[in-house]
Amino acid sequence: MTSPAVAPSRLWTWNFSLYFTARMASLLGDAMIPVAMSVALLSLGYGVSAVGYTLGAWMGAFALFVVFGGVFADRFHPRPQMIGADAVRCLLMASLAGYFWLGRPSLWFVVTVAVLGGTATAMFQPGVSSLVPQVAADPQQANGVLRVGQGLSTLVGPAIAGTLVAVISEATAFAATAVTFAISGICLVALRLAPFVADRSASTLANLRTGWHEFRSRTWLWAVILIWWFLGMFVWGPITPLGAAAIIAEHGKAAFGYAEGAFGAGCIIGGLVAIRIRPSRPLFGGGLAMFLFPLMPLTAGLVPAMPLLLLGYAASGVGWAFWGVQWATTVQTQIPEDRLNRVAAYEIAGSILAVPFGQAIAGPASAVFGIHQLLLGAALVSVCCAVALLAVPQIRRLPRASAPSRSPMAEPDLAAQVS
Repeated sequence: MTSPAVAPSRLWTWNFSLYFTARMASLLGDAMIPVAMSVALLSLGYGVSAVGYTLGAWMGAFALFVVFGGVFADRFHPRPQMIGADAVRCLLMASLAGYFWLGRPSLWFVVTVAVLGGTATAMFQPGVSSLVPQVAADPQQANGVLRVGQGLSTLVGPAIAGTLVAVISEATAFAATAVTFAISGICLVALRLAPFVADRSASTLANLRTGWHEFRSRTWLWAVILIWWFLGMFVWGPITPLGAAAIIAEHGKAAFGYAEGAFGAGCIIGGLVAIRIRPSRPLFGGGLAMFLFPLMPLTAGLVPAMPLLLLGYAASGVGWAFWGVQWATTVQTQIPEDRLNRVAAYEIAGSILAVPFGQAIAGPASAVFGIHQLLLGAALVSVCCAVALLAVPQIRRLPRASAPSRSPMAEPDLAAQVS
């Protein structure tokens, strides 16, 4: 199941420390935005529909432009593109903060900010994956640490945004979000990477075609994304609104926040486990871990006593994070470096496109079938997706690949180590 033990490599180099800080700052900002926008719009009296329009505009712009973000990152370099995206997002959040300080922003202004923010995030996201092998000699170890950090951001970000909005003001929450993107950009500027050589002779359309060819030529890659369409449509899309409704009705408003926090805590544990355990067939090992994921919709549907509810969400987070590390490491080590950004963009777009549809049908479907029945159905779909991961031979049998060879620049040593 697991590969032979390997000599531990030094993870906390100068470059990785900067990259880790940039990712954590950016993830924190990403986690704060939905809460800040939702509470701010509701407090202005715009209603639930306005919240849906705004968050949908952000997600729609992201899904529409992320493939182009991958093309541009491979054609030029992901780092300056990510720095530019951070600068845009920082300015957008600062403009919202200023508008809220000065008066009542109009809905069209907020929606416009959401569209521009989603587009900037689409330019940022493809480079997230391709920079990991450039800043870490051991992508598995690095992805595990990053997954732990992502879990912490999931825990802390919404709490910070909610506290700032409730205790101080909406403007302060947006200003704090702007600071997170500024920190991310500054850290990315300070990275010291090997020279980037790109082939700019091909047109944008040709680059899109090349990325698509790389994507569809790997059965394990498109098969996982196809499975993720079902997971996004029937589980990830409806789980938040349906889960919130079911849990709040049974245990009160605070209970849903506790459940989400338990999922984040589980993600931290799953990331730590993934640092240590290295399956020789990573997607097979990750697929086994995905059998824990259905516990989240299952416990949300059954709504047991709080200890069991929290345990179900936490165990689900463990499985989700362990899979996430195996998947990210596989993509980073199996795809050629000069095409990784484009392939990652197709992978990201394919993974999230079904989620808005699932969110859109959750309300009408719950009126017909019932909230608890849909959540139990989501648990069944999750089990079927885990079975599908193991049933596809190209997924199940894909061996671990070594990290692509790099020519990293010399970096100063740091005392912190992760063995």
